[in-house]
Amino acid sequence: MSDRQRRGPAQRQDAIAEAVLAAGSGTAAELAERFGVSLMTIHRDLDELERQGIVRKYRGGVTAQRSGVFESSVAYRAKTMREEKEAVAARAVELVEPGMAIMLDDSTTALALARRLPGLGPLTIVTNFLDGLNLLAPVQGIRLIALGGDYDPLHNSFMGVSCVEMIESLQVDLCFVSTSAVSAGNAGHQEQRVVVVKRAMLRSAVRNVLLVDHTKLGRTALHRVAPLSDFERVVVDDGTAPEALAELAKHKVDYDVAVRPRR
Repeated sequence: MSDRQRRGPAQRQDAIAEAVLAAGSGTAAELAERFGVSLMTIHRDLDELERQGIVRKYRGGVTAQRSGVFESSVAYRAKTMREEKEAVAARAVELVEPGMAIMLDDSTTALALARRLPGLGPLTIVTNFLDGLNLLAPVQGIRLIALGGDYDPLHNSFMGVSCVEMIESLQVDLCFVSTSAVSAGNAGHQEQRVVVVKRAMLRSAVRNVLLVDHTKLGRTALHRVAPLSDFERVVVDDGTAPEALAELAKHKVDYDVAVRPRR
């Protein structure tokens, strides 16, 4: 389907987000020409995407330049590195066995894994991610435990003291988390409130698996979530540079490389 054929506002906005995220920036005039709509329509679309935290507008244009706030937005994260996340999820689901109790964080990579869980039950799934809860709630063979707490609309998940306390009352077989940065033998994240929840999740599990696409490797973040030694393995995609894999090996980290499907 061409850009001009994506006439529905929601579909067009998705396509605009993909285009801006791929290019890094653009002008309203370029986007109007590309999508065959008026400047007024493009500005309305960009206003909505900015409200969702996916792009930032400036005079005459728009940018998807990375920042801590924008990367935290679940709407932004859902638009990025989708093929890589699906590949990582496809590899990670091989670790799931019937009868397990599994904890999933509020990452979009873990959500890609959640989409592969129907049909693998019986399973007990524990998560604080509202998207994951809505996805798995109607699925037979899955016992779903919702982690409550303070609702955070930026992440569409639950956090805070009550969420951590509930996590601490549980023990699961396997925990899958993702982080925004991996460097110097540590997994990191830019937000303290997210870090405390992820740390509690890791403490509650017998085995932990880190799911990251290649853009997270070599990046730094303000807060350390955990040393890589806390994870049984790290699952990355095949876009990962040899130097990044060598860095994982240097820290004696077991890793799996997920292969993206070839078109």
